[in-house]
Amino acid sequence: MQIARLPLPFVKMSGTGNDFILIDHRRPFIAREAMPEFARLVCRRRFSVGADGLILIENSDQADFKWLFFNGDGSEAEMCGNGARCAARFAYMQGIAPAHHMLFETLAGIIEASVADVNVSIRMTAPQQVKLDGKLRLDSETIELHSMDTGVPHVVIFVDDLELVDVGALGSRIRHHPDFMPAGTNVNFVQHLADGTLKMRTYERGVEGETLACGTGATATALVAALVGRASSPVEIITAGGDRLVIIFDLAADKTAHNVFLKGPAHVIYKGELKAEALIENS
Repeated sequence: MQIARLPLPFVKMSGTGNDFILIDHRRPFIAREAMPEFARLVCRRRFSVGADGLILIENSDQADFKWLFFNGDGSEAEMCGNGARCAARFAYMQGIAPAHHMLFETLAGIIEASVADVNVSIRMTAPQQVKLDGKLRLDSETIELHSMDTGVPHVVIFVDDLELVDVGALGSRIRHHPDFMPAGTNVNFVQHLADGTLKMRTYERGVEGETLACGTGATATALVAALVGRASSPVEIITAGGDRLVIIFDLAADKTAHNVFLKGPAHVIYKGELKAEALIENS
């Protein structure tokens, strides 16, 4: 793959275990049609930088900046909560946006964010397509689940013991189930702990496997838990990686959620330069 500018500077960041490659693309040098394949190549673990996703920061005529977000398989996604927190801190570090209040453009809408050292808070878009107490037929069993769109589609399933769940196998079956096609869905398995916190594991669409955290999934989980009477704002969620996310929201009398915020750390892992060899496809 030919890229106009190599070596290419990038920053590797982690949002509670979700890792991302971030690139300042305000002066474009990757052709739009080449971006999905570029994302797939650089997100390969062991053969390239490796990440759950790629974030390109670009100029916006209606916000401080806009992002283009690609999953590790090269598919473009509307929103990613942990990626959004990393993008906000990256933009602040690069002098692109102020720390106390910034706005950036995504396919899911305009996102509001604030940065305080490594901690980042983002205002999530209003949840859509909320469906509670659903049932899904999988071969000879029926699974009880809830679903909503928090920028991307999510299913939430409460379980007694997370350690007994085969997240990869079961998550994949639900993600590709005809009821959720053609777009598919992310799948969150959630355990309610004795101290009131929630512990979750997520199968992510686009990554096509379990990830150590999912911000939009944590948001969906917190809102579903509140709607079914299992939690109230603020909701603390322990991710598969062991970090914690906090979701704050207002729940109206008609059970609609407003002023939804996702808070948690966004860490810089390293800065580097991408060489041409990182884009070689091994045959």
